[in-house]
Amino acid sequence: MPVRFTYNFALSVATPELVDSNLQQLVAAAADLCRKPLRHAVLSLDNSHGCDDCNLRLEVRQADGERYPAADLELEIYRSSNDLNLTLAWCHDHQRPLLWHGNHPVWMEPESGLRCERPVDGAPLEALARRLRALLVPLD
Repeated sequence: MPVRFTYNFALSVATPELVDSNLQQLVAAAADLCRKPLRHAVLSLDNSHGCDDCNLRLEVRQADGERYPAADLELEIYRSSNDLNLTLAWCHDHQRPLLWHGNHPVWMEPESGLRCERPVDGAPLEALARRLRALLVPLD
């Protein structure tokens, strides 16, 4: 059964494209807040329209507007049972730990999937994951 996401603020949408657009704006605003002074554009990596898996790419610019690809992230939002989960991973450095966030954050080595310590620059990603989980509420 497809999963649709609603937001903790009033939002009335009529088309899947509008759902995607609003989700992308929501993610970009949350990323801008949690990863200051970086600015984010969010692109859909698939055409899921809020279905079970939603894959997004967060493209980053520095405060001066210069592109900063080293900070780009991939975000996957998905349901497991009734829980909303997400993963955040760096796009251009597949050796860096990735963040899985369900009820709590778990940092994992990308090769083995084993738990590891939070990287030095991981706190803003945890804040972003918490904020997104708070804003996205699955509909039954």
